[in-house]
Amino acid sequence: MKEATPLVMIHGLMGSLDFYAPGRRFGTRAVHTLDMIGYGQLKDDIHTPITLANQAAHVIRYLHDRVGERCVLLGHSVGGAIAMLVAALAPEKVRGVINVEGNFTLADAFWCAKIARLDEAEWRSQYQNLVADPEGWLRSSDISVTPQRSEWAHQILTNQPCETIQAMAHAVVEETGSPRYLEQVRRVVERGTSLFLLAGERSASGWDLPDWVRSSARSSIVQKDVGHMMMLEQPDEFCNVVSQMLAQLQQE
Repeated sequence: MKEATPLVMIHGLMGSLDFYAPGRRFGTRAVHTLDMIGYGQLKDDIHTPITLANQAAHVIRYLHDRVGERCVLLGHSVGGAIAMLVAALAPEKVRGVINVEGNFTLADAFWCAKIARLDEAEWRSQYQNLVADPEGWLRSSDISVTPQRSEWAHQILTNQPCETIQAMAHAVVEETGSPRYLEQVRRVVERGTSLFLLAGERSASGWDLPDWVRSSARSSIVQKDVGHMMMLEQPDEFCNVVSQMLAQLQQE
């Protein structure tokens, strides 16, 4: 019996993906929820510039130092863009990619573009308001408020300083807006790396997914009754869908 391939989860603009304890939901499979530069345990890293390229290099180092074998990368939102870059740059470390509403074009970066346009003081004020009202953030995302979701929203919003989010927003706009980004994505697709696509039912229509990416995917699933933060709304169902994708890959 083949040993389960490790799953490495890359969070989006706000992290981490550890808030719903995915490691406990995937049984015996090794699950890694690493922090990106400027987030969580790395939020005090002021020496490494925050760019998508540097975040991808950070993930590659993590795969080398902590995982030590080929893995499946799961990238959510901005994390999806980072996952595609890692797969392009270090194919020997990546068995497959699960892209969860990841950024492919500037059309996917509408919130990042909005944040990037603000001056630092204005964004700091807006972010302080978000942190002070996690229930309001949930409602603005069309997510019903429950005590558990409120607790998780607080964890997500306080995981990183506002400066990190704005720096990532600038990076997303600059780097995914470059033709070189889609060239790297195409490299992953043409190499035949197993690619899985996952979207939320309420947010799928807003995902600007190139046709050639969609047609190359081994499967494309829409999780019912959720939006972009599907793992916050329905974590068990999210993990069930991901497990289905992992099972397809494990059959190879």
